Amino acid sequence: MTLDIRIAEPHEYDEVAALTRSAFDAGAYGPTQDAERLRQLADAAGRAADGDLIVAVADGRLVGTVSLLRPGTRYTRQARDDERELRLLATAPASRGQGVGATLVADALARARRAGAAAVVLDTGPRNVVSQRLYHRLGFERVVERETTVVGRGIGRLAVFRYDLTRAGVRVRLVAPHEYDAVSRLSVDAYTHDYELPDDYVASIADVAGRAREHEVWVAEDLADRLLLGTVATPRPGGHLSPLGRDGELDFRLLAVAPSARGRGVGELLTRHVIELARQRGAERVVMNSGPRMVAAHRLYHRLGFVRLHERETERVAGGVLLAFGYDLAPSGDPTAHRPPTALQQGASA
Repeated sequence: MTLDIRIAEPHEYDEVAALTRSAFDAGAYGPTQDAERLRQLADAAGRAADGDLIVAVADGRLVGTVSLLRPGTRYTRQARDDERELRLLATAPASRGQGVGATLVADALARARRAGAAAVVLDTGPRNVVSQRLYHRLGFERVVERETTVVGRGIGRLAVFRYDLTRAGVRVRLVAPHEYDAVSRLSVDAYTHDYELPDDYVASIADVAGRAREHEVWVAEDLADRLLLGTVATPRPGGHLSPLGRDGELDFRLLAVAPSARGRGVGELLTRHVIELARQRGAERVVMNSGPRMVAAHRLYHRLGFVRLHERETERVAGGVLLAFGYDLAPSGDPTAHRPPTALQQGASA
């Protein structure tokens, strides 16, 4: 499908309003009867007056829309003076899964950058997990400290995402489908650079597409040249990647750094990302297995505060016993600290 991304024409406002409503009716929260919400969905003209009302058109049909709004206007909730806010990203139900939302958001980011904004922000309901995966994949980051808006109608506390348009360095985001092969090569290169591994294990490392379908595959991207430097896999909310994970825990696997990127702190960045993800999801502990010969990874985990979970080390692999590590998160009242699990805590979690 070829998309034409442009600003909506005034004669299209009614069609934009109808598409927006149909898309949200088919979304995670279903149709709304709230009069104020219905007015917002219908007010395409108002959003056009307060910023950019962007549409996606395919074969002459309107298939998606998003509003990029100036701070301090009627429908902004999060934007500060140097930011723009995304509102009401909507894809026609029949056109979902074809990259419409990603293309609209990418266009909005480019418009915000040209306008001199420092960042683009948005908020979304906690059950809009498909949209949240899209934002993570495009490079947005959760901003938990700005999550103060609670919406009724069964929606709850809104999750806030921000895309820093000024940032340099390395960004962690979800992998995009067109990157699966590149991340597969990166992962295999990282693991086979130092170790001889069985063919079936190499095949499982290479299956990035399979992991992304069921779980989450994160990448570390160099913002200067867009090169991918590393990767790690986590479960989707409420799930686990491996038998190691238990209720209240987030387990991760296949942390890999490209051999050419070693020494840049990429592995630590990805591991800290996993810890923060667990904290956002309310997990009590982060856990992972590691091969007995992967001593560089063990040093990283120990440096970050992980400890061995000896009672969970029951599986033998080439070179010895598969090691288990755990990192206990801080109590909710102390989000900046952590608690490495004690031996007593390790036993109590069984």
